[in-house]
Amino acid sequence: MTTPHPPAGSPQNDPAPASGAGTPTTGAGSGRSGYLYRKVALHLADHADQVLKVGEITRAIGAPSSGAVFEALKKMAAAGHATHHRDPHHRFQITQAGIDAAGALPPAAPRTRGSAGGRQSRPAPVPRPNGTLYHPRRLGKGWDVEELRRLRAQQVPVLLYGPPGTGKTAMVEAAFPDLLTVAGTGDTVVDDFLGSYNPVPGGGYEFVHGPLVTAMRQGRVLLVDDATLIPPRVLAVLYPAMDGRGTVTIPAHGNETVQAVDGFYIVAGHNPGVHGAVLTEALASRFTVHLHVTTDWDLARQLGVPKPVVAAAIDLNADLAAGKTVWAPQLRELLGFVTVRDQLGMSAALANLAGIAPQDARDDVTAALSRHTGTPITALALGKR
Repeated sequence: MTTPHPPAGSPQNDPAPASGAGTPTTGAGSGRSGYLYRKVALHLADHADQVLKVGEITRAIGAPSSGAVFEALKKMAAAGHATHHRDPHHRFQITQAGIDAAGALPPAAPRTRGSAGGRQSRPAPVPRPNGTLYHPRRLGKGWDVEELRRLRAQQVPVLLYGPPGTGKTAMVEAAFPDLLTVAGTGDTVVDDFLGSYNPVPGGGYEFVHGPLVTAMRQGRVLLVDDATLIPPRVLAVLYPAMDGRGTVTIPAHGNETVQAVDGFYIVAGHNPGVHGAVLTEALASRFTVHLHVTTDWDLARQLGVPKPVVAAAIDLNADLAAGKTVWAPQLRELLGFVTVRDQLGMSAALANLAGIAPQDARDDVTAALSRHTGTPITALALGKR
């Protein structure tokens, strides 16, 4: 199908800038040699499976000049770090050599106190498949969504662990729009990963491949949620796909062999302390990065959770870590508090937050909330007291 060309001068045309036009190869105002080249390389590495136009890259990284971006891309292509396509637009895709080089790039130099721009602002919220927005959080020198995409490009598997409700699944959904998920339980079986025979109308059966096979063949991300609830003998089906072999065999389908294509990636979630969760050495050793995910209290305040309620949650989490209580509210519960407050008012929201606590932690929660808000609190209920 022929695609109509945008009018001349439109940014979608990505016209090649004239050579030698004096376009700088560093970001405007950055004052750091190679700053723009680094941003371009990392963006291509984050989208290694895509062939991108110059204008798309320029807008994505917030560069002021498509000409400068184009010059950086031509340098990458000349070094063998990217392929240059003309169709007739100028499009670029990173090569494996480029991915390797991007992973070796030094971190961006930190801004000095008082420099233009100050502290880097939080990126815009990222939509999740259910339509809700995920607010990125700090991870190292960057932001979690961006860093997860970089780790995928480098094929560095990540195990996320932390209490339920801290946003582990939400973060992965925001980072990877091509995500497939297996929700782990004690009843998860190998077929839940590889596939099984299903009945078809008119009689008979057909084999339907599972999410692991689909992710391998389509170069997608597979999230194994609550991985430590899955029996270790079942989880072993993942290991050949994660090591240098990159293959799995499906015994139920004539020992069919599946080979992973570029882009395939596995990330897992783990809730320590949950009854039945077992983190085996075999599972832990498959993940290079173990990332502890906790509630971002600053983000909770920014999203409208009152400071006294955040302070109570912080105290409860400290008690939880010390073994003084068995439950503490996380970001999920705090955002639910905001929703209830907006619908039913502050008193009902406080009572509801106490009411959703497990029975054996409810006294601890009501005490902490009462102490920080100065309001006597009981669990939300109907009828006479």
